[in-house]
Amino acid sequence: MKHFAIAIVLLLLAYDASALEYNQVQLNQSKVSFGYKQMGVPMEGRFGKFSAQVAFDPDKPGSAHARIDITLASVDSGSSDADESVQGKLWFDTKNYPLASFVSTGVKPLGGNRYQAAGKLTIKGKTLDVSSPVVLTVNGNSAQFDGSFTVKRLSYGVGIGEWTDLDTVADDIQIRFHLVVLASPSSNQQRKTP
Repeated sequence: MKHFAIAIVLLLLAYDASALEYNQVQLNQSKVSFGYKQMGVPMEGRFGKFSAQVAFDPDKPGSAHARIDITLASVDSGSSDADESVQGKLWFDTKNYPLASFVSTGVKPLGGNRYQAAGKLTIKGKTLDVSSPVVLTVNGNSAQFDGSFTVKRLSYGVGIGEWTDLDTVADDIQIRFHLVVLASPSSNQQRKTP
């Protein structure tokens, strides 16, 4: 009987451990950055302001969802002149399109701690499908989601006019994200206390 009671306690502990949903994004520890080539030279930058919502239960990856809204005027390319330029009409046109948004449409497990996230990315009013491999690193109550995907800037009308010359700025822009998300008990899995 004693062994049976111990087994029940262990099962309940295991159940509680799996009943976690990572859904509290820590923006101060998270990052959205980008990379591209200008005249063949690799360049890096980041966005200083964005919001993110994530809901991820490791036991139910198919029901995961995420949204990231990036304030395009917060672009930081390392040059204030360049930042001012890319906020203009030929690039992001931040007066008319202040945000770029990613909304997930599905998450597929790839094995281990790897997943494939599909979604819709909207920039300058144009929405296209994107897909990103994501690596999940869990450390207790905290998880890190790291991924990247490449977009064609001209498909979104980013860098028009004289900037359509791909020898000056390449079409491929790599978007990278690092999200730190804390877990809370999943509302749909919490046990009711008698």
